[in-house]
Amino acid sequence: MQLVVARIGRAHGVRGEVTIEVRTDKPDERFFIGGVLETEPANLGPLKIASIRNHNGTLLLSFVGREDRSKAEELRNVLLIADVELADKELDEDEFHATEILGCSVFLESGEILGEVIDILQLPSQDTLVVKRLSDGLEVLIPFVKKHVPELNLKSRKIVARDVEGLI
Repeated sequence: MQLVVARIGRAHGVRGEVTIEVRTDKPDERFFIGGVLETEPANLGPLKIASIRNHNGTLLLSFVGREDRSKAEELRNVLLIADVELADKELDEDEFHATEILGCSVFLESGEILGEVIDILQLPSQDTLVVKRLSDGLEVLIPFVKKHVPELNLKSRKIVARDVEGLI
């Protein structure tokens, strides 16, 4: 299965390095010199990793054929996609892959439908669901913790969110 494992950020320096917003729990397996990643949009890839380094906690990559700043800047906001075997490990009962949550319907505890999960932000403190509201199309951020999301049913593709004052 192909999954998004990162988003390319801004160019860093003059040698074609770019910052990487990692979206995988296994960066060492996904990013290595010589590794090839597909892209979204597809016409900008595939990209072969030429160098990799950690700069003050930020992952920096450069790609073959993109060795200067201007060529690297063309990759800004491009998604990096890897072939991932989802069956490579047994998941615990309360574990799942982020892709299983995208597209799930989000309901309030009252039963009212709020919207649909369109993204998951992996923030330092916790993952956060990005929900597009059906009522007005605006995006709502919901911390993906038990306090705010007491129920998740992947079989029915339903998430129940607690309507804490000021959150939604």
